[in-house]
Amino acid sequence: MRSPWLRIGGTLMLGMFISYIDRTNLSVTLKEVASDLGFSGADFATTSSLVLTAFLIGYIVANISGGIFTTRYDPKTIAIGMMALWSVATLATGFASTVALLVACRFVLGVAEGIYWPQQSRFVRLWFTPSELTRANSLIHYYGQFLALGLGFIILTPLHDLMGWRNLFFLCGGIGLLIMVPLYARVLLNTRDAPIQQEKVAPRQARLTREDFGGLSFVLLIVTYLTQGMLFWGITLWIPMAVSSLGFSGWNAALASALPYLLAVVLAIPMSWLSDKTGKRILIASLGLLIPGAMLLVLPLVQSGVMKMTLITLAMGYYASSFTPNIWSIIQSSVRPHAVGAAAGIVNGLGAGGGGTLAGFMVAILYARTGSYTSGFALLGALVIIGGVSLLTFGWWRSRHPVNQAQTAAL
Repeated sequence: MRSPWLRIGGTLMLGMFISYIDRTNLSVTLKEVASDLGFSGADFATTSSLVLTAFLIGYIVANISGGIFTTRYDPKTIAIGMMALWSVATLATGFASTVALLVACRFVLGVAEGIYWPQQSRFVRLWFTPSELTRANSLIHYYGQFLALGLGFIILTPLHDLMGWRNLFFLCGGIGLLIMVPLYARVLLNTRDAPIQQEKVAPRQARLTREDFGGLSFVLLIVTYLTQGMLFWGITLWIPMAVSSLGFSGWNAALASALPYLLAVVLAIPMSWLSDKTGKRILIASLGLLIPGAMLLVLPLVQSGVMKMTLITLAMGYYASSFTPNIWSIIQSSVRPHAVGAAAGIVNGLGAGGGGTLAGFMVAILYARTGSYTSGFALLGALVIIGGVSLLTFGWWRSRHPVNQAQTAAL
């Protein structure tokens, strides 16, 4: 396993798979958790929003602070430590007897995974060449994430039905502590220093500046990622409930919840190849927001539950495969090498954490008022169109104000 594609990419992909299983298991078990902890009545929508987004609240702070303050430390040891912490938080969730304890466990989970996330971009930037960035991001960031979402609903739903929600959390946390942490320690700690661009890492005394992030155009990337964070988390947090409200149940509900993410995995193969082949990362990523946004906007006009799920599936599959791998390649190529971890943390913290938290409450509020989850999904579609326009504006700005030739060539 000498190749970085297997040793680094494969290991981190598996870690991302586990991290998303631990993020989304609460969505699968939410009805039973609500019944056991006493918020299944009139307070269900409000309290559910709180417990689902507690993870994202911790994620906001940790991504930003973790990305900035861990820049000078070895990403290997940080990744191992944070995986151990979030596994403990997952295990502890199974013991929660009150809403407050449940929220606390989810918050710690968000903090640990938030610090972990920027380390992945550091691995990508240091281990893979500019021409390999989209494929490397697809492997590390993408396949683990969307395989977990696609297979996770199929795996977790019957396991939950079989063993109950507490045992499911014990199982998930135990896998992290007993299998993944030792695997990470064995593989990552025995891996030599990164061979690519090692000499460009900033010295310990260097401070990050606005220019390190590419100037004011970095704000456009934050706006873009904020809207996609709202789209991704607004749907992902609520999709098991939305599927049930559309008339699906049992195995059909698990499959319907998984299909958008399984489609994303399949489409990512040609989209990643097309991106690295043409170099049109900004255009491909922008269309990955604009087209799905338009699909979701028409949801309230569709009556059939099957057709609604078809639109959601196509929108999420196309969005994820076109936008997600490319946006990280764009970020990694448009900031200076020593600022990659900090940039990833800021963008993901504000975008996924902040946007996801807002979207979680927005969908819940619209559901309480309209009785429909798809009305909230349609609003997310309108917002993500704004994100697509923001990314196109970023591309236009950077074409006229390049930071340097090497960086803009990769965009």
